[in-house]
Amino acid sequence: MSEVASADQITITLPDGSARTHARGVTGAEVAADIGPGLAKAALAVKVDGEIRDLGRPIDADSALAIITIKDEDALELIRHDAAHVLAEAVQELFPGTQITFGPSTEDGFYYDFHREEPFSTEDFETIEKKMEEIVSRDEQIIREVWTKDEVREFFTKEGESFKAEWVGELPEGEDITMYRQGDWVDLCRGPHLPSTGKLPKAFKLMRVAGAYWRGDAANPQLQRIYGTAWRNEKELKAHLLMIEEAEKRDHRRIGREMNLFHIQEEAVGSVFWHANGWTLYRVAEDYMRSRLDDAGYIEVKTPQLVDRALWERSGHWEKFREHMFTIDAEDERVLAVKPMNCPCHVQIYSHSGMVSYRDLPIRMAEFGSCHRYEPSGALHGIMRVRAFTQDDAHIFCREDQIVAETKAFCELLQSVYRDFGFTEVAVKFSDRPEVRAGDDATWDRAEAALMEATRAAGLDFTLNPGEGAFYGPKLEFVLRDAIGRDWQCGTLQVDFVLPERLDATYIDEDGEKARPVMLHRAILGSFERFLGILIENYAGRFPLWLAPVQAVIATITNDADDYAEEVAAACRAAGLRVEVDTRNEKINYKVREHSHLHVPAILVVGRREAEEGTVAVRRLGSKDQEVLALADVVGKLSAEAQSPAVDDAA
Repeated sequence: MSEVASADQITITLPDGSARTHARGVTGAEVAADIGPGLAKAALAVKVDGEIRDLGRPIDADSALAIITIKDEDALELIRHDAAHVLAEAVQELFPGTQITFGPSTEDGFYYDFHREEPFSTEDFETIEKKMEEIVSRDEQIIREVWTKDEVREFFTKEGESFKAEWVGELPEGEDITMYRQGDWVDLCRGPHLPSTGKLPKAFKLMRVAGAYWRGDAANPQLQRIYGTAWRNEKELKAHLLMIEEAEKRDHRRIGREMNLFHIQEEAVGSVFWHANGWTLYRVAEDYMRSRLDDAGYIEVKTPQLVDRALWERSGHWEKFREHMFTIDAEDERVLAVKPMNCPCHVQIYSHSGMVSYRDLPIRMAEFGSCHRYEPSGALHGIMRVRAFTQDDAHIFCREDQIVAETKAFCELLQSVYRDFGFTEVAVKFSDRPEVRAGDDATWDRAEAALMEATRAAGLDFTLNPGEGAFYGPKLEFVLRDAIGRDWQCGTLQVDFVLPERLDATYIDEDGEKARPVMLHRAILGSFERFLGILIENYAGRFPLWLAPVQAVIATITNDADDYAEEVAAACRAAGLRVEVDTRNEKINYKVREHSHLHVPAILVVGRREAEEGTVAVRRLGSKDQEVLALADVVGKLSAEAQSPAVDDAA
C-alpha cells in the first residue's frame, strides 16, 4: 500500500531549497494555495524546471518549481502576451467581421495583426482601450484546452477566420493543439497565460498602427498591426511613456537635420549621405578608434568590396547569409558578392603573409571595413539600421593558450572606449551554441569552455543568453545603457575554431608542426553609423567638446569686430579647434539663440570692446552666464578641453 501511495506522490522543490510532497497531477495553483493564501492570491503562473506554465496545468513528475507573481520579471512577458489577447477580443467585439491572426509580446509591449477592410486609426484607440479595460474588469477566466487539428480547423472555418484556418491546415497531422478560452472568445495559442483577464493590470496603452503582410510575405494579403505597451503598474507605464517622449526629442534623424549632419534619400535606400558636419563627427570617432587600436598593438588592413562567391562558400557564409548579400553577375560568368563582413578576407591576408610561427601570435588585424547587407526596407531606421555601413572590425589570430589573455585585454580596451564616449553602464551577455551551427559538438565544447574561462578571468559579470551564439562560435555581447535608460547591443567577442579550419589557416607550432590558430572576432562600436546614431541620441546633439563637429562659433556684436573675429578664429584653428565665424548683420541674441539651437558647445562673443582689449566673452551651451577672458586663455582652455581622450588613454 505504501508503494502505491509513494508512486502517486511527487516532490516539489522550491527556490529556497525546501521540498514538498504533493499528489501527482497537482497544479501550480494548488501548490501556491498550500504554501499560503497570500501567495495563492498573488500567483500568476509557475516556472516548472525553468519552463513557464499556466497555474492550472497538472505537474506529473518531481520538479523544481517557482511561483511567479507580479513582482517577478517573468510576469512582464505574461502581461504583454495577455494584453495582446485582450486587445484582439476587444477589437472583435467592437468591429465585427474583423479577422484575427497572431499577436505576440515584444520587448516593451505587444502587437496583434488583424484583417479588416476598413483601416484602423489612432482615433479608434481610446474606444479600444476602454473595451480592453471592460474585459479586464469582467475578470474572464482564461482556460487552456487541448483540441485536435481537425477540431481547430473546423472551428476557425466556421467562425470565418480564414487566416487561422490556413495556418492550422499546415500543422502536422495528429498533433494536439492548445486553444485558450477567455469568456466567449477563443484563440489558438501555445500559452502560457494569466489565470484570468482580471489579473492583467490596466497599465497598458495602444501606441500606433502599421501595415504588415500575412506571414511576412508581400505577395499575401495586407494586415493591420496595432502596437501597444503594457506594464505591471501605472508608475512603470508613465515612466515608459516619458522615456518615449524623451526619445522622440532625441531622435537622431531630427537632430541630424537640425545640425546638418546627414540625410537619407530614396535613390540610395539604406545608405547615408554624410554632410560636412556629420563627416567631421564620423572622422573624429574614427581617428579616436584608430589611435586606440594602434596603442593596443593592432595592424590595420583594407580588403576588397567584391569577392567571388567561392570564398563565401568555403567560409560557410554563402549558405548562412546568402539572403542578406548583394551579388553581381560578372561578364566572365563569375558571381561576385559585395562583402557583408570582413572575416574571410582577413584570413586571406593572414594566409598570404608568409609562414606564421607560434612566436608571431597573437596577430591583431583591424579594418574599418565597408560592408553591405540587404535589410528589408521596413527594417531600415535612419542611420541605426542601414544597408551600407562600416564596422570597426578586427580579428585576433592566436594560440588556444592565448585566448584568456587576449579576451581580458580586449574587454579592458572595450570598457575604456565606452567610458571615453560617455557610457558607464555596460551589461555582458554570454551566448552559446545556436541550433544551426558550423563545427561539431567537441569543437563547440572547447570554444565555450575557453570563452567562459576568459570571461571569468576578465572579471566580467554576465548573464547567459542561450542559443544566441554566432554560427561558428560562442560570443560575448556588450550592451550599453544610454542617458535615458535604453539598452543598445554594440560590441561583440566571438571565439572561432571553425573558420581557420574551413579556410586552411595555419601556423608552425613549437614542435615545427602545422597547427590551426584560433580566431577571435571582435568589434567595439560595431557599425559606425549605428554607433553615431546612438551617440547623437545619448547626448541629444549636445556633444562633449572633443566630439562636437563645430566646437565654437565666433559671433560678432557689431561689424566693427569682424577683423578681430577672424583673428580669434585663426588662433583657435591654430590650436586645432573646429570653429566657424558669424559676422552676419544680426542682433547678438539672435545669433546666440540660433547657434545654441544647433548645439554648438561654445559661443565666443566679440564686439568693439573685446577687440580693443584682446578679450573674448565665452558663453557655454545651456548656460545664461558668460565669462570674459583674454584670447590666449580662451584658446588654451578650449583646446585642453577639446583634446581627444585617446591622448589621455595613451599617456
